[in-house]
Amino acid sequence: MQAPYDDISDTLRVLVILVDLLGGRMEEEGLKLVNKGLEDEMEISGYRWCPWKLALVGLGAVCTGGFLLLLLYWMPEWGVKATCTRTGIREAEVLLLQSTDEFRQWFRAKVQVMLAMAKNPFSSPDSQTSSIVANGHASNHPDHPLEDTGGKYTNYQIRYFTLNSTKYYWNDLLQNFEVLNGLEYLGVTCSSMHSDHSEGLSRELQEHRRLFFGENEIDVKVPSVFKLLIKEVLNPFYIFQLFSVILWSTDDYYYYAAAVAFMSIISIATSLYTMRKQYIILHDMVATHSIVRVTVCRANNEMEEVLSTDLVPGDVVIIPTNGTIMPCDAVLISGTCIVNESMLTGESVPVTKTNLPNPGPDKKGVEGTGVYSTEEHKRHTLFCGTHIIQTRFYTGELVKAVVVRTGFSTAKGQLVRSILYPKPTDFKLYRDAYLFLLCLMGVAGVGFIYSLILNIINKEPAKTIIVEALDIITITVPPALPAAMTAGIVYAQHRLKRIGIFCISPQRINICGQLNLVCFDKTGTLTEEGLDLWGVQRAENGRFLLSEASVCREDLVKSHLVSCMATCHSLTKIEGELSGDPLDLKTFEATGWILEEPTEEETSLHEHIMPTVVRPPKQLLPKPHTTSNQDMELNELSSSYEMGIVRQFPFSSALQRMSVVARLLGEKRMDAYLKGAPEVVASLCKRETVPENYSEVLEEYTKQGFRVIALAHRRLESKLTWHKVQSISRDHIESGMDFLGLVIMQNKLKPETPGVLGELHRANIRTVMVTGDNMLTAISVARDCGMIPPQDRVIIADALPPKDGQAARIEWRYVDNPTTTANENFHSEVVDIGQVEGEDKWMPPERYHFAISGRSFGIIVTHFQDLIQKLVLHTTVFARMAPDQKTQLVEVLQSLDYFVGMCGDGANDCGALKRAHSGISLSELEASVASPFTSTTPNISCVPNLIREGRAALITSFCVFKFMALYSIIQYMTVILLYSILSNLGEFQFLFIDLVIILSMVFTMSLNQSWKELVARRPPLGLISGPLLFSVLMQILICLGFQVLSFLLVKNQGWYEKWTPESDACNLSQSSYSAADNTTLHSDYTEKNIKNYENTTLFYVSCFQYLIVAIVFSKGKPFRQPVYKNWPFLLCAFGLYFFLFLVLLYPISAVDKSLEIVCVPYQWRILLVIIIIANAAVSFMMETFVLDVVLWKLVFSRDERGGRGVTPAAQTPQTSIDHWGFMCWAWLRCQKMEYPNTRYGYLAQQLQMDPDWPPKPQTATEAKIPQCPQNTFHPLPS
Repeated sequence: MQAPYDDISDTLRVLVILVDLLGGRMEEEGLKLVNKGLEDEMEISGYRWCPWKLALVGLGAVCTGGFLLLLLYWMPEWGVKATCTRTGIREAEVLLLQSTDEFRQWFRAKVQVMLAMAKNPFSSPDSQTSSIVANGHASNHPDHPLEDTGGKYTNYQIRYFTLNSTKYYWNDLLQNFEVLNGLEYLGVTCSSMHSDHSEGLSRELQEHRRLFFGENEIDVKVPSVFKLLIKEVLNPFYIFQLFSVILWSTDDYYYYAAAVAFMSIISIATSLYTMRKQYIILHDMVATHSIVRVTVCRANNEMEEVLSTDLVPGDVVIIPTNGTIMPCDAVLISGTCIVNESMLTGESVPVTKTNLPNPGPDKKGVEGTGVYSTEEHKRHTLFCGTHIIQTRFYTGELVKAVVVRTGFSTAKGQLVRSILYPKPTDFKLYRDAYLFLLCLMGVAGVGFIYSLILNIINKEPAKTIIVEALDIITITVPPALPAAMTAGIVYAQHRLKRIGIFCISPQRINICGQLNLVCFDKTGTLTEEGLDLWGVQRAENGRFLLSEASVCREDLVKSHLVSCMATCHSLTKIEGELSGDPLDLKTFEATGWILEEPTEEETSLHEHIMPTVVRPPKQLLPKPHTTSNQDMELNELSSSYEMGIVRQFPFSSALQRMSVVARLLGEKRMDAYLKGAPEVVASLCKRETVPENYSEVLEEYTKQGFRVIALAHRRLESKLTWHKVQSISRDHIESGMDFLGLVIMQNKLKPETPGVLGELHRANIRTVMVTGDNMLTAISVARDCGMIPPQDRVIIADALPPKDGQAARIEWRYVDNPTTTANENFHSEVVDIGQVEGEDKWMPPERYHFAISGRSFGIIVTHFQDLIQKLVLHTTVFARMAPDQKTQLVEVLQSLDYFVGMCGDGANDCGALKRAHSGISLSELEASVASPFTSTTPNISCVPNLIREGRAALITSFCVFKFMALYSIIQYMTVILLYSILSNLGEFQFLFIDLVIILSMVFTMSLNQSWKELVARRPPLGLISGPLLFSVLMQILICLGFQVLSFLLVKNQGWYEKWTPESDACNLSQSSYSAADNTTLHSDYTEKNIKNYENTTLFYVSCFQYLIVAIVFSKGKPFRQPVYKNWPFLLCAFGLYFFLFLVLLYPISAVDKSLEIVCVPYQWRILLVIIIIANAAVSFMMETFVLDVVLWKLVFSRDERGGRGVTPAAQTPQTSIDHWGFMCWAWLRCQKMEYPNTRYGYLAQQLQMDPDWPPKPQTATEAKIPQCPQNTFHPLPS
């Protein structure tokens, strides 16, 4: 977890980037990579401590009062390079690592050495004392710190370092450090998992492995308050505040310094409470059931009960019959488990886990001979944190599992690591904020030099020269800026919470305001979670029969189709209730059959696992004709109809099917039943059993939005016994099937879906469907919900892999022409599917959408790198997408400069939810931890709500930043003008401005709620944009002009003289303000020269300027509610206006004395009111009329028209605001803007001019060998 203001140090990192760019990276040749090819890939370089550098750093720390140490603490790369010399990784004592992603984060790690009995955890410990030290280089490291292991291990020195709760060990063969990920590190095959790892470990070997893998515990340490305090106080923001407080104290501004110190203490305390609370919540969530007692098998067939923290990869654990919470990742080698994996997948549906196949080492080409992988064999793997509900086992052989991963290497551990060590938020707003602060520092530098020269010329004391020069810096860079910027996000987070959207990454709220593309899962997100059985269509003798609404009939009860529906599922009974996949549940319930599972006692009495039995109710069975009691008994026995499920091959999203082996009571031969995606099932069936019009019938159903499941059956050979079935490969069973028919399921749209998608479409936010369902079903749902308008064309890109020496190719198929419509001035004629006119008459469609399957997407990514971005730009439907492909798609869309949102129900969407700029989970389960946002509303109405709040928060951040910038510049101008007469603002004047005016304005102007609807444009992307820069610069010039005007006018008044305690300008006027009142304001004349006419004039003018810019910058439409609806802000603003006008026109002696205001004539007060009103009018006219009306209409509308000239698949959202400043400059120079500033805009423009795009129907595109495979992106023109 990061401190709230850790990103401030990024300002310093800009200098590092500049140095790297200018000086080059001379050391790059010696860099190596760790975690190569993974998400957390890092460059690694080695260093050794250098005594003379350490001495120099110590001397520099003394000379700078410790500031050098702070700088090296903030910049770890500088700290390493300043104290160490470069060396090879093998000899390194300190390592410097840098991530290879776009964030380029630096990390520092210290190399440690421990003593072990073998070189790696999987080698047998060598009990013999050996003088040979590991790798033969131990003598080179006499000074390495050795980890005390009690003197037991003395053979090998193992070098390692720890980073982000992960240990990296030195590999002498690779000459690099690497992570040991449990048994997978060995590349263990499934058969060897049974033969070599099923006996358990000896205590000695377990202790040896624990030395490497550590305790099996996901230990989220809650830092002490003192440690968090030190880390927070050393933040650059608080160091700057400490510097400011010390400076103000030396200048006798004690009250102001005390007030700022008090606010800082409150801020630190709040931050500490928030961070510690987050750590405690995460610790409690992880610690729940994380330490349990487990039974492990030892190598000598003994059983031992140990704590789960003692487990290491290779241990064999016994899964208790009453269930447990898994403390590690383990693979089942015997028995079956029913598991709730909601913690990982968000899907609360129980999953059946079967034992890992074991064909034996002498068999090849059958299931189980491949290398074990937790991802590939997840149906056999029990993941850490998941709940084991039930187990089923053999006689005398308990349910066993081999531990494969422990601690932070487990699936749960990796999830916790991603929360503990998140990637920084890369958003242009924050980068621009740092650049803007650097600009303010530059302005402060000018004031610093000006103050020095002025005070030296006036021969001021050295203390005054230094203090006043440094004071300019504290004025120009407001210390309250980070807190002010955070206020809008905090308020937005509370508003989201009120509408049922919870956020674990508040910084992403601002990014939501920039979303211009949202990916939606289909089932459970766009459509209802549950499925209803619409009907079945049986197939007999190679042809379809008429569709039937119900199968719960006497004449069908013994048909293979009904048997398949009753047996081919993964349902189980939990506390007497059927539980499992909703599709399985609906299909089984439609048969009317009954499922019975054996009890624990029945299971333990049999040689094999007792099968789950399904049978129809007696009323569905044919009624026998009987004449006697004896005949009745015989008939009752013969008419019993039960089927036992002997083996189950669970559903695989990669294979898109599942199958079972079942046996009918009384039959010797077994039957195999298969169900899955229609195209997959048809390919596994005998050709003569598949109806000729299969494709047409399937297409007709899918076009109507139905979800179609195909069924198949095969009579197995009599030689297949129970034992052989348990080890037979899946491919052998799932081949040569007889096609049985189709099951048609209806999945209705959620009532909110069309309205929400329509709202997003009107807001120019592109919507994309990413689903695991059938292609045509997805297209139909996309049309029904309005994602694809009825008049638009759909083109399927069907990619085929290389085969028989032929290159990969894409076949383009136009699914259909839209039906005749007359709405919105559109009229299209009906054209049959597949019928296309001659090429000479063919015209490319104006509006088109591509549809791509997961299989085609994988081929295109691999073989058509030059086409992938073009296709993705126009693709609206992605069907049959695997979970990792969803994540890959998000990355491709982001490479096109889209701001991508992902909305899913949590099941199989975790990767994409986490990778997107804004992931919104509709699941309230623990998997939502992986998603930045979680909605308690189970529909997509949360998406526009989140975008609205994001836009409002983003605009609020801009408003606050502009206000804080103007506040510092206004105060800077006031102080600079007063410095010219050797004066300054008084202490209570500073207090009144900073505490009463600024804080009240900042924390109430952020309360504006979001606008009620989404508009068709987005807020600016960053601070360095035309509207914002124009607004800030114009307001600075206006404020400067009126301050200088007031400053010069007061000096030209007839009553003006240099103020002294004896001055009595009020008596020279005809005001009602008496001389007696004036005398009460006099005080002793001080050295600071605070009381004077210029000070009083500029104080009044500047106070009103703060309020003016606060109101001018508090804009409402089109992203926030109007300012008049923000009653706390109006109350504060009008209250301050009333108070200031009161003390200006009708002075109060106590107030004037506290604020060190002098008496001025009443006529001058009236003139000040006129100046203030003129200032407000000019500021308002400039911001509202000139900026929002004239320039916005002339420049923005021109860009909007240019953007609408592009006709992509779904209208590409314009990005005009992002490059508005450049557009404005081009317009002023009468130049034409030719190229958009985003990749997707530029690509859409290029495709619009391409006569061969989109591809013609019934054509194919062959893959080309890429000339530059590493650069797949289209460069933007310079």
